[in-house]
Amino acid sequence: MTYDVVVIGAGHAGSEAGLIAARKGCNTLLLCINLDSVGFLACNPSIGGTAKGQLAAEIDALGGEMGINADKSALQYKMLNSSKGFAVQSLRAQVDKFTYHHNLKQTIENTKNLHLKQGEATEILVENGKVTGVKLATGEVIETKTVVVATGVYLNSRIIMGEYTKEIGPNGFASSLNLAENLKSHGIEIRRFKTGTPCRVDRNTIDFSELEREDGEVLEYGFCAAKKLKAPRTIPCYLTYTNKNTHKIILDNLSRAPMYSGEIKGIGPRYCPSIEDKVVRFSDRERHQLFLEPEGENTSEVYIQGLSTSMPVDLQEKIVKSVKGLENSFIMRNAYAIEYYCINPQELNATLEHKNIEGLFFAGQINGTSGYEEAGAQGIVAGINAAQKIKGEEPLIIGRDEAYIGVLIDDLILKGTNEPYRMMTSRAEHRLFLRQNNADLRLFDKAKKFGFVSKEREDAYNKKVADIKTCEKLFNEKIDKDTANSLLKEESVSGRIVLRDLVKRSSITFSGIKKLEILNALSEEAIKEVFINNRYEGYLKREKEEIEKFKQSESIVLPQDLDYTQVTGLKTEAALKLNKIKPYSLGQASRISGVSPADISVLTIYLKVNKLI
Repeated sequence: MTYDVVVIGAGHAGSEAGLIAARKGCNTLLLCINLDSVGFLACNPSIGGTAKGQLAAEIDALGGEMGINADKSALQYKMLNSSKGFAVQSLRAQVDKFTYHHNLKQTIENTKNLHLKQGEATEILVENGKVTGVKLATGEVIETKTVVVATGVYLNSRIIMGEYTKEIGPNGFASSLNLAENLKSHGIEIRRFKTGTPCRVDRNTIDFSELEREDGEVLEYGFCAAKKLKAPRTIPCYLTYTNKNTHKIILDNLSRAPMYSGEIKGIGPRYCPSIEDKVVRFSDRERHQLFLEPEGENTSEVYIQGLSTSMPVDLQEKIVKSVKGLENSFIMRNAYAIEYYCINPQELNATLEHKNIEGLFFAGQINGTSGYEEAGAQGIVAGINAAQKIKGEEPLIIGRDEAYIGVLIDDLILKGTNEPYRMMTSRAEHRLFLRQNNADLRLFDKAKKFGFVSKEREDAYNKKVADIKTCEKLFNEKIDKDTANSLLKEESVSGRIVLRDLVKRSSITFSGIKKLEILNALSEEAIKEVFINNRYEGYLKREKEEIEKFKQSESIVLPQDLDYTQVTGLKTEAALKLNKIKPYSLGQASRISGVSPADISVLTIYLKVNKLI
C-alpha cells in the first residue's frame, strides 16, 4: 500500500494532522493502536482554558476540527479571566468526552482522502536520510514519503498507582513498545516525561448540597468563529476544597508516594502538580480548590480537577473522602501517573520536520508538550507541512507575532523543554495582539492562501469585517451626555462626547458599551474588536512598533552551513548552541538560551563583514 502521508497516532495532534492533510488533497492514512481512543480526552473533559483557548481558536481559524468538535460536544462555557484585560481572556468549555470522541471519529471516517486504520507502527523506514515507509507490528509495510509521528503519551508508557505499575497507556489502552527504539536507531534523542490524571467518582455518591455550584455562561460564539451558538447547554460544575485533614493524610504517607519514593523517574509538569506535590510545596496553604466536572451527559463519572495523584489506591480513597461533599463518594476510576518517552524538539525546524530526516514530522506530546490544545496546534501545522512537501509547495511557518501557535513552536525548537511544556499567556510577548477574539481575523489570510477557507468561513469573516467597519464609524460619532453618564461610575461629562474617546475612560466597561442602542445591529464580536482597538490604542501602537523591530531581525536569514565556532568573539556556549540548533534567522538566534545580546552583536558584525547579509 502507498500513501502520500501516514500519521501515527489519532489523538488530538494526529487527528488534526490527518484531517488537514486529507483536506489538502493528499491520500492519507491515520494509524491508531485502538480506534476507541481516537480523539480521546484522557485527562480533563474540557477544551480551552488560559492561553489554550487562544490555541483552540487558532486551530479553528486554520481550518482545524478541535473548535468545531468542542462546540458540538460542549456542556458549558466560561470565559476565563473576564475580570482582567482582554489579552489574557480565554474561553474554556466543559465537553462530553464520549460525544467528543464519537463526533471526531465520525468526521474522520467521512473525510475524503483519509483512511483510519487500527494498527501499531513499529518502524519508520528511512533510506539516505529520507522517509520511505512505515512498518506495522503485523509485518505490513506501507510506502510513503512523509510521516507525522503523533504518538502522544503512548511510547513505552507506564502507569503508576503507589506500588502498582503496569506497562500500559491512558485509560487502559495498549502502549507502543517498539517505535521508541526505532526512533533511537535513527539518532533521535529520547527523553522520559511524566504526567497524570485525577480519579473519577460516581455522581450518585456526591453530596452536592455541600458544594459551591459553578454555572456556565451563555455566549454568542464558542471556538468556531464561523458558527453562532444556537442553544448551548449549561450543565453545572461544582467547587470544593481540600482541608487540613486531607493534607495530614498526604504528609503522613509521603513515603508511599511514588514521586518521593523514587518509583517515578520521568519529569512531570511544573504548572500542573499532583496534590501531594502541592501540599509539600505550598505548605503554608490551608486548602486547595477542586473542581468537580461532569465527564458527559450519559455517564455518572465526575472528574476531580486539581486532585491529580499517583498515591496508592487505599490512600486515594482516604484523600477523596476527607473532602467536603465527597465523604461518601465512590471512586469509579483511580488516579494514576503515567511515564512515557518523548523527543527533544530542538531537533525539529519551524515546520516540525526533523532536521536530519526528510519527510519525518513530529507533533503533540511526543515533542514534550502537555495538553490537548498544544497537541492539536502542532498537529495542524505538521499536517499542512507534510501535505505541502508532497505537493512541492512552500511550507506554513507561523511567527511569534502572528499566533500563539507560532510562540509554541518557536519555544520548542529554539529553547527546547526539560519538562512537559504548557502554553501560558505570559509566554506570548505580543499577547495584546494575539487575543482569543481575533484569531479568525489574524489567520484568515494564511488559511485562505493554503486553501482552508470554506464559503461558510469566508462569509462569516466578511460579515465580521463589515460589522467592524460600521462599528468604527459609529465609534467616531458623539453620544449625548445622559447616555455617556449612565455608563460612567464615579465621573461624568458635561456635554456630548465622541464614543471612541469615552471608551478610553477606566470606568467604562465593555458590557455597558455593547448595550448601546446605536450598536444593536452589530455582532458582539465586532463591537469587542473595535472597543479593544480604541481602549488600548496607545499600547497597540507601541506594540506594533515592537513587532516591526521583531520582523526586521526575523528577515535576516542565516546561512545553514555556517560553522559558528569559526566566528571570532562568539562565546563557546553560544557557538555550540547555534551549531546544534542551526537557527533560520538572526531573530531565532537571539531567542536561544545561552546566546546573549553581545553574541548577537558579534554575529551581526561577522555576517556584515563577510557579506553574508
